[in-house]
Amino acid sequence: MIYNELGKTGLSLSNISLGASSLGGVFHNIREEEGIRAVHVAIDNGINFIDVSPYYGHYKAETVLGKALKEIPRDKYYLSTKVGRYGKDGVNTWDYSAKRATESVYESMERLNVDYIDIINVHDIEFQASLPGGLQKIVDETLPALVELRRKGVVGHVGITDLQPENLKWVVEHAEEGTVESILNFCHYSLNDTLLSDFLGFFEQHGVGVINASPLSMGLLSSRGAPMWHPGSRDLRTACSRAAAYCLEKGYPIEKLAIQFSTSMNPRITTTLFSSANPENVLKNIRYASEPMDEGLVKEVQAIIGDQMFVRWKNS
Repeated sequence: MIYNELGKTGLSLSNISLGASSLGGVFHNIREEEGIRAVHVAIDNGINFIDVSPYYGHYKAETVLGKALKEIPRDKYYLSTKVGRYGKDGVNTWDYSAKRATESVYESMERLNVDYIDIINVHDIEFQASLPGGLQKIVDETLPALVELRRKGVVGHVGITDLQPENLKWVVEHAEEGTVESILNFCHYSLNDTLLSDFLGFFEQHGVGVINASPLSMGLLSSRGAPMWHPGSRDLRTACSRAAAYCLEKGYPIEKLAIQFSTSMNPRITTTLFSSANPENVLKNIRYASEPMDEGLVKEVQAIIGDQMFVRWKNS
């Protein structure tokens, strides 16, 4: 396992890390015992960073993860969770107020069975962009609340997450220097889209660590294809499906190529998060990340994706 420093945080994270959204049954129903075992398998095999959110499964992911973490020594992992995006009874909600952000951190710690959060993130800030106050509210209200928790030692570091890297850049630019210590961006450093690389210099200049997520681009880069709810266009889904079929013909699953690409092609990205509640899949992804990548196949796959490379979609 390779470990990289996250910006100026002092945290050294495994280059492949575990996203716990699957523990909330976000993609399909899970067996809780299997999900707990998946967390243990990840830690036992060198992964030392886990990311979760109260939004995933509307608190279920944090609850299941908390059961797993109860049995794991606290010095074996770094933990990140989020504020701002929630849900109950199948209804999504958003609240980026200082009061709710502060309450949310303490609620998450209770569900997670921990007394300290290594990284607290403002979740999917683009949703606040369309609410009263816009992104300025993140700068003026949400982040200061989290910085206060950092000052008190309740959390270690403060970050922001979003699908749109432009929003992440805007908040870093408008917040006081040192407020944002890390960013988490997803689906923009994968086989079909490396937009995130255009922003790495900016984040480095500001001492902000970079976390990548969703190397399979939310299922686009998978043998079974993107789920029905995927927001990508039909043309993009079709192109990625052709690429996946080509990889199967070559005996090289596109999942393997995608994980290898996201974890090995740019050392300026600290870690890449994947999500699975299946212990066997966790082991398989760790193995993929440790094996050499077929760079020729990368070029062939990207040629198949063709004009759908860098095609974007809106968060949902």
